[in-house]
Amino acid sequence: MTDAALIDLITPPRAPAYSRLCAAIARVCMRIGIAGLVLLVIAVLYQVVGRYVFNDTPTWAESGAVLLVLYVTMLGMAVGVREASHIGLESFLVLAPAQVRHTMEYMIHALVGTFGLVMAWNCALLAESVAGYKIPTLGISEAFKYAPPALAGVLVAMFSLEHILALVRGTEVESAW
Repeated sequence: MTDAALIDLITPPRAPAYSRLCAAIARVCMRIGIAGLVLLVIAVLYQVVGRYVFNDTPTWAESGAVLLVLYVTMLGMAVGVREASHIGLESFLVLAPAQVRHTMEYMIHALVGTFGLVMAWNCALLAESVAGYKIPTLGISEAFKYAPPALAGVLVAMFSLEHILALVRGTEVESAW
């Protein structure tokens, strides 16, 4: 056995480029989500201190916190699709014959991807329709409310495609962590 063959045996195969891209995007989304959670805690804490200590609630804190919740949950939801940690009825799949299970897995990922595309499209339309209006307490466009689900929809579609490609290859999507 040559040295190259031995290295191939002990070295795990490198993930395809698309899978590496999706893993990198998922890691960035989680880092943004963690930063968003920290900012959310700070905003809510600032709001509570302002209200109960200084008797002067900051006007931006509540709507800013709601906007942060949107970003954190939408990015987390998309990463949950990639990591296959979303809610599912896998107990039914385990009981199904192998061919039925395989077909159902394709169908599930295709439906989730379709949902992501529909969500992205409709939220982008909503964002465009309200882009001229401002959130009064923040002074930014109302479109910022619809950007997170639009972005998350695109990511869900990308991550679902990654799962379908992994099924075609007969592999699993490796965790980004």
